[in-house]
Amino acid sequence: MPKPISETFSRLKSAGRMAFMPFVTAGDPDMAATQSLLAELSARKVDLIEVGFPYSDPIADGPVIQASYTRALGKHITTQAIFDGVARLKGSTSPLVAMVSYAIVFRSGPKDFLNRARTAGFSGLIVPDLPGDEAAELFALTREAGLDLIQLVAPTTPPERVREILKHCSGFVYCIAVSGTTGARDSVAPELLQQLKWLRSETTLPLCVGFGISQPEHLAPLKGLADGAIVGSAIVRKLQDIADGKLAADQALRDVGEFSAQMLAAAKL
Repeated sequence: MPKPISETFSRLKSAGRMAFMPFVTAGDPDMAATQSLLAELSARKVDLIEVGFPYSDPIADGPVIQASYTRALGKHITTQAIFDGVARLKGSTSPLVAMVSYAIVFRSGPKDFLNRARTAGFSGLIVPDLPGDEAAELFALTREAGLDLIQLVAPTTPPERVREILKHCSGFVYCIAVSGTTGARDSVAPELLQQLKWLRSETTLPLCVGFGISQPEHLAPLKGLADGAIVGSAIVRKLQDIADGKLAADQALRDVGEFSAQMLAAAKL
């Protein structure tokens, strides 16, 4: 069975630490490189890993992540290839969360997709294009499969809608740091801190912040308010450097590993 997300956050709470969750694009530059990256991140003891399933239409992806999806699709990456590649690492990685379009889930059939995800070793899903307040059916199926369905909450989401979204959420709440798409930014918005305080009064689920978190300094203002931080573009950019011929693959892996170590050190409360 996949590693339960709840156990990870329980352990971190006892240890007095926020979670650090890097994002990687499956199949960029190829699935073998993704396997190496997952192994490197797990060896660095990151707390969870978000795995992006490439999709042709941007949902909330900034230019860096969307470009990585385009590269992977250009190499003809498939959902089954992702599941097969991850399954070969099963039991040796940090808990994995799939970031996947509902179009992919729907095309496979939700039950089939969830069963394959669980068998491969995924612990949960984030489905950004499925409205959280319309996710009751998929939420029930994920719980039946022993997986979590993580929901996104934006700074502009009205309180009454947040409450509906939280009814179909487990694992943790993905708190979007800014209005807009993914991508590195210079600082954490003050409005986010206010929203985290309010969310803390509405749910006992862990709160994890993503979109724009890109450096260790970004974690300081989140301490005591958030339970974790998600970093995507800052890591995926290293894979772009491989594709552009600016960086050798082994050096990119080392750079990502060293960056992860810095983020983990900054995550101590």
